[in-house]
Amino acid sequence: MASDHTRTSILAAAERLYADRGFGDVTLRDIVAAANVNLAAVNYHFGSKDELIAELFVTRSIATNRERLHELKMAEEQGGGRAPIEVILHALVGPTLRGCLGPENQRSTAARFMIRASIESVPPIRRIKNREIDHLRKFVGAMRRSLPDRSDVEIYWGLNFALAMAHHTIRESERLTKLSEGKCDLDDVEDVVARVVSVATMALTMGKTETKARALARDVR
Repeated sequence: MASDHTRTSILAAAERLYADRGFGDVTLRDIVAAANVNLAAVNYHFGSKDELIAELFVTRSIATNRERLHELKMAEEQGGGRAPIEVILHALVGPTLRGCLGPENQRSTAARFMIRASIESVPPIRRIKNREIDHLRKFVGAMRRSLPDRSDVEIYWGLNFALAMAHHTIRESERLTKLSEGKCDLDDVEDVVARVVSVATMALTMGKTETKARALARDVR
């Protein structure tokens, strides 16, 4: 019980410090001081700073991915095994946006930690993102079933752009608020989700006619 309490204290302190100050400015000594434990306890439970960061990120990511997959499963069950692309994309980006945006979530330690993880490129998080892609393969499968006329390349790019829009919106929410002078309401999270889904859907369902940009790029080559 004492060991579990120590581990929990370390995780809570580390997440709070990383959320407040970023990954580069926080040392293990900062964490042990905030958690009121000794350095040996951190080494015993996690082994290194990278492993500690990895466990925090994995814990938060598992919760998000579980919510994504639950929404996807429900959507396909309701559609008899094939869901509309809009609903699939909503399941893909909704949990991420809802977890990080909104007046309450933006102030939470968990949300601020995940925003830091999105902004700052640190090796342990990069390795996890590049390795843990099985849940995304399930979305690719659902997207194929929804859009059988789209090629695999179009599906992969569409999924990538949807995720990119969601993460960019989270990272740059403050700038967008200032740029739009408050007209773009980042606190209306469901509206944000709907806008990301709408643009991603248009990109995936547009005609096969080659765009001027792609034609120009081909001519340049």
